[in-house]
Amino acid sequence: MASGQLEGEAFVAASRDYAELEPVARAASEVQAMREEIAGLTEMLADPEMKAMAEDELAQLKKALPEAEHALAIAMLPKDEADQRPAMLEIRAGTGGDEAALFAGDLFRMYERFASENGWKVEPVSMNASDAGGFKEIVANVTGQGVFAKLKWESGVHRVQRVPVTESGGRIHTSAATVAVLPEPTEVDVQINDNDLKIDIYRASGAGGQHVNTTDSAVRITHLPSGLVVIQQDERSQHKNRAKAMQVLRARLYEKMREEAHGEEAAARKAMVGSGDRSERIRTYNFPQGRVTDHRIGLTLHKLDEVLAGTALGEVVDALTAEDEAKRLAAMGA
Repeated sequence: MASGQLEGEAFVAASRDYAELEPVARAASEVQAMREEIAGLTEMLADPEMKAMAEDELAQLKKALPEAEHALAIAMLPKDEADQRPAMLEIRAGTGGDEAALFAGDLFRMYERFASENGWKVEPVSMNASDAGGFKEIVANVTGQGVFAKLKWESGVHRVQRVPVTESGGRIHTSAATVAVLPEPTEVDVQINDNDLKIDIYRASGAGGQHVNTTDSAVRITHLPSGLVVIQQDERSQHKNRAKAMQVLRARLYEKMREEAHGEEAAARKAMVGSGDRSERIRTYNFPQGRVTDHRIGLTLHKLDEVLAGTALGEVVDALTAEDEAKRLAAMGA
C-alpha cells in the first residue's frame, strides 16, 4: 500500500477519533468550569458585600449543573460506530395487499421528507411498483451526516389503520409494511471474494409493467457462504445492475457481521423486523384518530399528517433516542 494512501487513512481515522472525543471534551470542560465557579462563589458567601450576588449566581449554577453532568454522561456513552454512516433503507409491503403497497409508498415519501429536513440525500436503488400505486418493495440509499443514528429506530413493522380509497363501505382496514435500515459499509468493511459469488444474468421481467428490457440485463447474485441472494433489474445496463446488487449485498453482509458481533442484543433488535404480519408492530398510524403511536415507548402523537410529512417524525426519533440513552445510563449505574 502506498505511503500516501496510508497517510490518508491515518488522517481519516484521526479525524473520526477527534469527532468522537470532541463532544466529550467540551462537555467535561463545561462541567469542570461550572464546578470551579460554584466553589469560587461559595467562598464569596463569606463576604457580606458579595453575598447577595453570589447567592443568586450560585442558585442558577446549582440548578444548571445536573443538566450539564447528564449531558456529559450521555456524551461518554459507548457509541455505535455505524451511527455516522449512510444507510440502506428497505421498505416492503406486508399484510394488506394493494393497501399495504400504498402504505409502503407513504412511508417512503415520509422518509424522503425527513431526509430533506435533515439535509440528507435519498437515491432509490431498486423498486417494485404496485399496479394500484405505491410499492411492493423499494430499496434506497440515504446519505448525509448521522443518517444511521436516526433511521435505525425505524426498523420493524409499521401498521396503518384507515379506510382504503377502494372501500365503498367506509370500513377501516389494517395493513402493514416492514422497514429495515442497514448501515452502509465500505469495501474495506466487507471484502467479498469473487469465487464466493454465483452471478446469473437474465432478461428483466418488467415487474409492475415498469422498465421492460429487451436485453439480458437483470442480475441475480448469490453469495454462496451466507446464502444471501440479491436481484437487481431496474437499470437497462447489466453493469449498473451488478454494481447496485453488490451494494445491497455488501450492506446485508455487513449487517450480518454486526449481528454476529453483538450477539443476543442484535438478534433481539432484528427480531422486531419480522415478516410484515400485522401482529408484530413497532408503530401504528391511525388515520381516523389522526394519531401515531410508537409501541416500544408508549408514545402517542396526535400529529399524523405532520409525521407523514416528515416534519414531526424527528419528535418520535428523539424520544426513542432519549429512551435508549436513559436505559444505557441506568445499565451502567447498575
